[in-house]
Amino acid sequence: MQVQERYTQAITRKYPEQVVIAVAKDPQGKYNPITLGWTMITSHQPPMMAIAVGHNRYSKEAIETSGEFVIAFPSSSMAEAALFYGTKSGRDTDKFKEYPIAAEPAVEVDSLLLTDAVANFECKLEAKLVTGDHMLYVGRIVASHVNADPSVKRLYTLGPGYKMGAVRPE
Repeated sequence: MQVQERYTQAITRKYPEQVVIAVAKDPQGKYNPITLGWTMITSHQPPMMAIAVGHNRYSKEAIETSGEFVIAFPSSSMAEAALFYGTKSGRDTDKFKEYPIAAEPAVEVDSLLLTDAVANFECKLEAKLVTGDHMLYVGRIVASHVNADPSVKRLYTLGPGYKMGAVRPE
């Protein structure tokens, strides 16, 4: 039986929620990572993924200026970095300088791959759609990368208040 509830209460039942870190080059030439919870695959042919970025986020400007980005699925060892990248603004902080992590150049886009991530997807901006207080960016995947260690566990948000941890499908 379903019971009607306020949205703000019902939405807390969504956990665990996937986490990604998107990386785009900003207008000043700095790579800017942002942690996001809202992402999805939108097509297999051609392969595409979407991310939702708040209108007030600095990363919105970076994605629109560069027209490309990387979507990284962070490993559980990246929880502190994911929290930092999601709670600081690239307007005020060089996030990779303040919280450095292993990264390497992307192959097809001008961005960075996160070395310890479970997977990285290089994307060219294909479309965007205003969705209330967020912009939905759809990227055409032009290169894909996976961590060479198959035992690496993926990071998820496990509950409200930035509670993060590992989840690995059986």
